[in-house]
Amino acid sequence: MINESVLLESRTLRTSVLERTDVLDKVKVLSLLPDGLHVTTAMVAAYFEVAEEVVNRLRQRHREELTANGMRTLKGADLEGFERDNLSLSNESYPQGRGGRIHLAVYTRRTILNVAMLLRDSKVARSVRTYLLDREQSSRPQPVPNDIESLDERITRLSEASFTKLLGRTVVPMLSALVEASAEQRRDLLSLRNDVEQIQLKLVEHDLALSRLQRGQDVKALTGVIGTIDAMNWREFELHVAGLLRRDGCTDVEVYGGHGGDRGVDITARTADGRTVAVQCKNFAPFRHVLSGEMQKFLGASKVLHQADVALYVATCAFTREALAIAAQGGVTAVHRGLLEAWSAGVQLQVLR
Repeated sequence: MINESVLLESRTLRTSVLERTDVLDKVKVLSLLPDGLHVTTAMVAAYFEVAEEVVNRLRQRHREELTANGMRTLKGADLEGFERDNLSLSNESYPQGRGGRIHLAVYTRRTILNVAMLLRDSKVARSVRTYLLDREQSSRPQPVPNDIESLDERITRLSEASFTKLLGRTVVPMLSALVEASAEQRRDLLSLRNDVEQIQLKLVEHDLALSRLQRGQDVKALTGVIGTIDAMNWREFELHVAGLLRRDGCTDVEVYGGHGGDRGVDITARTADGRTVAVQCKNFAPFRHVLSGEMQKFLGASKVLHQADVALYVATCAFTREALAIAAQGGVTAVHRGLLEAWSAGVQLQVLR
């Protein structure tokens, strides 16, 4: 079995898994420049939650490997052309400094995955490596513990009940109190926000634990329609959903591709009878669940900002009971894994008819 230390030390092994760039979005949303292909050094540092200087030092040590896997240093006419095509590079919303630069390092998704396999002291990078190793492990038959059912149930119960109870009784009231407090409490609020981000990373580790348990129950490779969907990256998945909307008679279908102009949705469209449609696409691992907070966020974006007549939350996984309850109350159609498979196989969604 491959372990993390071998991945950190072996360039050959790193090269063998560089096509699995979809794991980046499984751990954390990766923001791209307006061309949809590149990020800057500062954006790489922000993704991995490290100082920009850390990425610069790593780039100097592994320049040959990173260059072979997509990193470019732009100068002169190449830099001018790149900035002209990506005007937002000059805006403060894209962290890289303003004006006067004589060179600019840009990275592709493949290069960022390469960085994740070299960056030792980053929790985000460790989570990416864990996903890569977990996928390698999944290709081999796993022993099935005798108490697999009871352990799975305990983990699920903890994730859906205890964690929800903790948020409802402790974290949410604390945040509310801090927001209403004087300006002197803002530092505490920022610290608490960092703690919540760490909890998010812990949830990723929890998802991986569930994945290993469930593989013990079914080690067969996914095939057919849903297997094809699981093999897609986030961009391919959005385009797939857009194609289903067009197939079912929708017009004016627009895919935002993760750019800032989407105002909280991934796709907008119009049904054959003129109703407006807002869609959220989540290409999650099959063992994950869409949580209530994620559903609440989309409910606000689709119904308040976009004032959509039809709101679709399309996911490659299941939804928690709390998320389904919020969807039903707010008029959101939750397209879970099973419904997505049927829709992709030709069954038209009832809400689009």
